[in-house]
Amino acid sequence: MFYRSAPISQRVGAGRGSLFQDKKVILSMKPLDIYRKKRHFDKTPEPDEALQKNRSRTRAASALLFVVQKHAARRLHYDFRLELDGTLKSWAVPKGPSLDPTIKRMAIHVEDHPLSYANFEGTIPEGNYGAGTVIVWDTGEWIPLGDPAAGYAGGRLKFELRGEKLRGHWNLIRTHLRSGDKDSWLLIKERDEEARPAAEFDITEAQPASVLRGAAPAGKTAAKKSTSAKKAAVKKSATAKEIAAPQPELGVNAEQPLMLAPQLATLVDKAPRETGWLYEIKFDGYRVLARINANDGIHLFTRNGNDWTKKLKHLAAALAKLNLGEAWLDGEIVVLDNKGISNFQQLQNAFESAKTEKITYLLFDIPFYRGRDLRAVPLIERRKLLQQLLSANNESTNALIRFSEHIDAPPAELLDTACRMQVEGLIGKRINAPYTSNRTRDWIKLKCMQRQEFVIGGYTDASNVNVRAIGALLLGVHDNKGNLRYVGKVGTGFTQQSSIDLHSKLQPLITEKSPFADTVRQPGVHWVKPSLLAEVAFGAWTDDGHIRHSAFQGLRSDKPAAAITRELPQKVDAVAAASKPAAALKSRAAKKSTAAATRGSMRSTNRDSEKAVIAGITITHPDRVIDKTSGITKYQLVQYYERVAPQLLAHLKNRPVSLVRAPEGVGGEIFFQKHVGGLHIPELFELDPALMPKHPPLIAVNSLTALIGSVQMNVVEFHSWNTNISHSEQPDRMVFDLDPGEGIVWNQIVEAAALLKSMLDALQLKSFLKTSGGKGLHVVVPLAPQDDWATVRNFSEALVRHLAAAIPQLFVAVSGPKNRVNRIFIDYLRNNRGSTTAAAFSARLRPGLGVSIPLAWDELSSLQSSMQWTVDNVDAAIAAEREQTWKGYAKVRQTLQRAQRKLDSTK
Repeated sequence: MFYRSAPISQRVGAGRGSLFQDKKVILSMKPLDIYRKKRHFDKTPEPDEALQKNRSRTRAASALLFVVQKHAARRLHYDFRLELDGTLKSWAVPKGPSLDPTIKRMAIHVEDHPLSYANFEGTIPEGNYGAGTVIVWDTGEWIPLGDPAAGYAGGRLKFELRGEKLRGHWNLIRTHLRSGDKDSWLLIKERDEEARPAAEFDITEAQPASVLRGAAPAGKTAAKKSTSAKKAAVKKSATAKEIAAPQPELGVNAEQPLMLAPQLATLVDKAPRETGWLYEIKFDGYRVLARINANDGIHLFTRNGNDWTKKLKHLAAALAKLNLGEAWLDGEIVVLDNKGISNFQQLQNAFESAKTEKITYLLFDIPFYRGRDLRAVPLIERRKLLQQLLSANNESTNALIRFSEHIDAPPAELLDTACRMQVEGLIGKRINAPYTSNRTRDWIKLKCMQRQEFVIGGYTDASNVNVRAIGALLLGVHDNKGNLRYVGKVGTGFTQQSSIDLHSKLQPLITEKSPFADTVRQPGVHWVKPSLLAEVAFGAWTDDGHIRHSAFQGLRSDKPAAAITRELPQKVDAVAAASKPAAALKSRAAKKSTAAATRGSMRSTNRDSEKAVIAGITITHPDRVIDKTSGITKYQLVQYYERVAPQLLAHLKNRPVSLVRAPEGVGGEIFFQKHVGGLHIPELFELDPALMPKHPPLIAVNSLTALIGSVQMNVVEFHSWNTNISHSEQPDRMVFDLDPGEGIVWNQIVEAAALLKSMLDALQLKSFLKTSGGKGLHVVVPLAPQDDWATVRNFSEALVRHLAAAIPQLFVAVSGPKNRVNRIFIDYLRNNRGSTTAAAFSARLRPGLGVSIPLAWDELSSLQSSMQWTVDNVDAAIAAEREQTWKGYAKVRQTLQRAQRKLDSTK
């Protein structure tokens, strides 16, 4: 049944948060009248509820829908919607949801939306209400805790989310603040196993894409409704030179993404010595991505998703002259001085004065072009294509759109020259790297002087009492717990006008309480809410964590304040090690292998004795090769686990784990450890001893620190139980491990997995597929934590025995090498209490270091082996957001009773 809220007449004046003030008006209005009144459905692709009345609901009638839509309008925000009383109750959350319970996100209550809006993705044309691009960032079910109608009317909703990204318990609480005639609420995550500190993990930054991957965007509907001007903006003129599409082998066919997050660079201490890198000037501007689409026109997005197309109309017009067709372009907008050097202050002045015609767009990448996804294509090939496209149009762009040339010179010499030219530094990029929407070690940055963004937490007045201007800004960064820490002040670098302008911008943010977690003793300070960012150049950090010799460069609006931490350069040797071509790694591994054989054991070289730090963990012997066949080092394995930590920890958190340790690497002695024992791993979580009486406590890996600390202690594999400690006696999944015997070829394994899926489908059990990273495949059946261990184990055994009896030429129900010759044993023993399975995204202790990767079932036929992805090549899979492949996994709530009856009937 649906939850029904109280009649509107009973909700009028239910508190300060009444959406309307006039009772006569509200009594005469229907729930969706405001939604319809604000929209012209002949001009916008958004659904008109009147046309959707006959739609069918595909989920259970008792399920309540929630959806979070990422909306790149003039300002990026997230629309949080809960189904209640037949509509979607909606809140605009400017900064998006946070998994940190200490962070309270403002949520402005807006008009109800129709249920059909939950699937809407597309671009709302300019001139319409809410103009901008919309994607479904998350969706799932919500479970009210208490009476939702009463909670909604009273301004306090408590609920559980079961989505693709958002899970666990949450609160929506009405505040006493007001924004016009709308309610102001707060969206707050509760403290539970799904909570994460903001300094450790930002869900909106880590998972920026749509959860409707592969679905045709609703924006196609908008094609009929887009204005003719927008069509003309990207329509190829009859006289324009035709630009050749990429060769068929370049990239893969794909739907153009509605949104794209940029690839970011890692700060390093010096240039790598290795070859295989190219270098560009580090521009002093704003990162901007351009989406070009014949139906939706041209849109220019900042790195955090704000749509700046209106601000940069001259660049949109210049891009239209390129006649590229569909494309995503990546670059930096700058203002160049008379020496051709980018000047951030002049860029800011251009925006302040609305004189943006001098802003130039320097392009350096093309992740998508004409129906081809180029993100897995090596960087050098993408840049070659981009340069060809721009060269063919160099006259039509009128010098506003330029290619960012890389410079062929030794990097140390190049950096020295760059610093003497007084540019900010260099960006280095590995030439064979894919394009990934996160911060990566395939892109690095080298700075001529220290410079970064700081959060403004306060200011002092200028000494001239006759002028309302600032004297100095008090600055802070967030520590690893999300607390804002004071790092000093900046009092130089301001012009008289910028000092006055800053004073004006800070006035609305004044607050009585200091935003800093530490005590700041500074006379005459005006505290402000920590939302504005200042970019500051400085000479050094002091021992007590303050900056020296600082100079203000300008305000930044392209990054969230919560993401600002102290930026520390990483050791370039460690960064470069993860980027070396496989051939070079294999060559070095062969040399090490020969030397090791001569000495009779694996010993560290002098380089091995060096140390590196990741996630606060000191990594000893980072250069030691742990897999001779691929040359992968300990440090590269640590880096891999750091990159996939958000995905892997989702499969490990609060589950008893077993750690597979290999101090001598692949081929050496193995330790299978499920207790702390002699391990010294920070934040390794010991579980309740009652889980395994008469044994030491079991352990769980719940944090990045514990994960990296485990790898430092030579852990290669992570295996987990089929249950969470919150319901330890009721498994929440059932696992079938397809274990091939001698004589079995890969096609037979693929066939076996397909047959197993067909059997599960017949039993109406939804299943999911992943590689094991070794020889076979894993088929995972999610369960509601209801059946006990014996029930799950007995059912899995009965199913396997049924398959073995029905198809004895392929399957066997008895383990052991002799029994499996030319047969596949479907290992159901993984479903015993205390048994474990290699977690998704875990590396495997085998030559090549394969990785267990989730797959969609439609990928099975094209899969080449269970080791198709390894630590060495898995980044392309992660870049394709493979963690989202198991779409809907978290929402599956199935039990075995019905399946057991169906299985019994087959006997």
